[in-house]
Amino acid sequence: MKTSVRRIRRSTHRRALGAGLAAVALAAGAVSCSKGDAEESPKMTPAAAVAEAAKNSDDITSLRYSMSGEVPETGRVKAEASMRMEPDLAMSMKMTALDEGADGTVEIRLVDKAMYLGGNPEMAKEMDGKSWMKFDMSALGDDALGGGAPGASQAEQNPAADSTLLTGSKDLEKVGTETVDGVETTHYKGTVPLDTLRDSLKDEDKDVREKREKSLEQYEDMGIETLTMDMWIDGEDHTKQFRVKGEGDKGPLDLTITFLDYNQPVTVKAPPAQDTFDLAEMMQEMEEG
Repeated sequence: MKTSVRRIRRSTHRRALGAGLAAVALAAGAVSCSKGDAEESPKMTPAAAVAEAAKNSDDITSLRYSMSGEVPETGRVKAEASMRMEPDLAMSMKMTALDEGADGTVEIRLVDKAMYLGGNPEMAKEMDGKSWMKFDMSALGDDALGGGAPGASQAEQNPAADSTLLTGSKDLEKVGTETVDGVETTHYKGTVPLDTLRDSLKDEDKDVREKREKSLEQYEDMGIETLTMDMWIDGEDHTKQFRVKGEGDKGPLDLTITFLDYNQPVTVKAPPAQDTFDLAEMMQEMEEG
């Protein structure tokens, strides 16, 4: 039975990790579907514009986005997702790891403090025909999962928190005006050394510091030392698109996230119980046995 668990975890780990990283790498503030004037105010410096967009991220309660690019270990990915932060955390994402062929598509759902992985025929073959695997965060400890459910901490990360990272850039510049998904935006770019950004956290209040530390940890775990960031801000000072790049010890990170809407209703349902392989129940049966 233990061998079966390891085999299932191997078959799902890479896809789950990629999905989790996709969620955390949103790294942008609030989104707007506005098509208002994106012309920068004469008094609005690049630093002020990015700071204003970061401030507006506090208004996010839910968002929908598309993503494409490359993440360490998983390789090229594309995904679409919806995420709700209030009144409780929930997420639904469909992701394809383009370098894995037919075996590279997975769906991830986070609802009621449980993560579900499914949507892949190869997974069903390993789980007696059941098409979903459940990771119950409250019932399974790190030891049982061999370090935690793949991508769990990343999936629980509020993606809006990363929007503040670009405010730490010392070489921030305005690139120009561009149309993104039919919306007129202003494009900004800068680099962010993670050690410098971490040193600056001591001057922030507790809430801001905790949010930024969680964001930094995700990139530090990839072995990335410096991030290159691009942000496209619309005429209402909301982030419409975000790109983050870096070289890690397990490969390159290069993700572009385009926000489709925000603060719209997001409903995520758990898969049917009869189609779900509950890892917590299996581990309990093993202990009792």
